[in-house]
Amino acid sequence: MNISITSRKFKARESLKDFINSEIISLERFYDHILSADVILSYQNSRDSIKNAEIILKIPGMVLKAVDDSDDYKKSISGAVEKLSRQLKKIKTKKYAHAK
Repeated sequence: MNISITSRKFKARESLKDFINSEIISLERFYDHILSADVILSYQNSRDSIKNAEIILKIPGMVLKAVDDSDDYKKSISGAVEKLSRQLKKIKTKKYAHAK
């Protein structure tokens, strides 16, 4: 699986990149045929300094997207990964339901 990380308006630390890689790789237990993942990190410079994580997963025949906002990048990434895991579970159950 190819994982690309883009950070807008800042430079992501290695620890954050390692965390992202481990979270994205954990999605493979829900769906085996993930082709690539694009992670886009950005922030809104407001009072609360909202951190935004957008993950775009490419699987055969589909593109899945999840966006999450919070006050910390790790929380945002975990939230987006949770949303993607629900989507992947749903796709997998539909795929196996049609196969029967």
